[in-house]
Amino acid sequence: MGLVGIERLKGILGDENVKTDLADLYVYGSDASVHEALPWVVVRPHTIEDVQNIMRYANPRLIPVVARGAGSGMSGQAVPSKGGIVMDLKRMNKILEINLEDTYVRVEPGVVDDDLNRALKSHNVFYPPTPASSRIATIGGEIANNASGVRSVKYGAVRDSILGMKVVMANGDLINLGAKTRVEATGYQLDRLMVGSEGTLGIIVEATLKFVPIPKYRCMGIAKFNKLEDAGNAISEIMSSGINLSMLELMDNVAIKAVNQAQNLGLPDVEAILMFEADGMVKEGVDIEVKKMMESCKKHKGFGIELSYDAKERTRIFSGRKKLFPALSQFKEYYSCTSLADDMAVPYSKMAETAQKIHEIAKRNNVIMTAYGHCGSGCMHTKILMDTRKKSQWEDAKRAVFEIYEYVRSIGGTTSAEHGIGISKAPAFKREKSDSLNLMRAVKKAFDPNNILNPGKLMDAPDDWVTATSLRYRLDEKDMK
Repeated sequence: MGLVGIERLKGILGDENVKTDLADLYVYGSDASVHEALPWVVVRPHTIEDVQNIMRYANPRLIPVVARGAGSGMSGQAVPSKGGIVMDLKRMNKILEINLEDTYVRVEPGVVDDDLNRALKSHNVFYPPTPASSRIATIGGEIANNASGVRSVKYGAVRDSILGMKVVMANGDLINLGAKTRVEATGYQLDRLMVGSEGTLGIIVEATLKFVPIPKYRCMGIAKFNKLEDAGNAISEIMSSGINLSMLELMDNVAIKAVNQAQNLGLPDVEAILMFEADGMVKEGVDIEVKKMMESCKKHKGFGIELSYDAKERTRIFSGRKKLFPALSQFKEYYSCTSLADDMAVPYSKMAETAQKIHEIAKRNNVIMTAYGHCGSGCMHTKILMDTRKKSQWEDAKRAVFEIYEYVRSIGGTTSAEHGIGISKAPAFKREKSDSLNLMRAVKKAFDPNNILNPGKLMDAPDDWVTATSLRYRLDEKDMK
């Protein structure tokens, strides 16, 4: 980019908002994925006009621009694999309007999910699609990846809460998409196209989101199963019964052992645990829904069932699931928890079979894997635990990832439920969507003719995710020989 370019950016944003120190570039060169690549420069805009001016500088010079929120993405979406500018949007963090009459809120992209819900709570409403990373995840990043969370079975993903947005295009133009109304039939739904686009089509600089009332009553339950298959049968029955549940979560034995080992929670050593919940404004209705789920669990050999409306008890019941991800990092000495094949979605009837297949594939490929997730949404989370110092383990993981996604595709599943594609899952994504990749590339070219917005991602990511970038993990020099 050169010194002249850096000075031009400083002229736009001020010296303090343009970072070129190696330490800063290193921090911004990775996210929560396995990937890393250094940007040329990091910029921190404060206003829409700042974003426009950055794009007007970068576009004619063919400089890549990667928008970044909190960097909590697990697939490498915010990793600048082609270098260029990383645009840190966290300073655009204002809640611009809370409109209670029309039930929407307008926010800048750097607003943190939990901060938004704290502001909404005083009005007795909430923004539902809260991911596990809600304490750091920003709204812009959630939109770009179509994030969701434990209550997506009832309230949907981010796409279901979007009303409209403002987007800065690659050439610096500002466009308004969507509306502030609950329904809209005015041409192409371009706001929906931005959801899940991972920063490849435009820079989201403002979002209009709908919120819903906080339920007056919420009851959570837990059931244990000696057989994973029995838990899977309970899931299928619950989801096909018409129950209006607000949460259904699965933990397998590896997950249970991990949280017991890390947190000393004393969960039973069983093959599976289901956590279920119903919420609403009328207690009798919640009682009916929870009772139906409890009966389904009992029918399929669930035992040790607990139920509670109490907030502290609900927190206790859910604590194992809440603390699972950090616990997995402590599962075995020298093993790291990596996000690779980590959030596929499968039909309800295939949840238990998928969990069993994951363990079978892991054993065959010399890695450890867990199966857990938002089974009410068909989302199966898994993490690959391996000794990341060894080159052979990366080859093992590569084979396991390929096998898992081939299986998922064979049963009518999809590559990603909520974590997006980025780099890690691009090979599987491209196999799944092979008949529409050229159409996606045509859409990308229409929005970004010079291909500067997060290039090298989604349909244009390399077919080998292991060598696509540097890895955040350092290989043992002995193993490299």
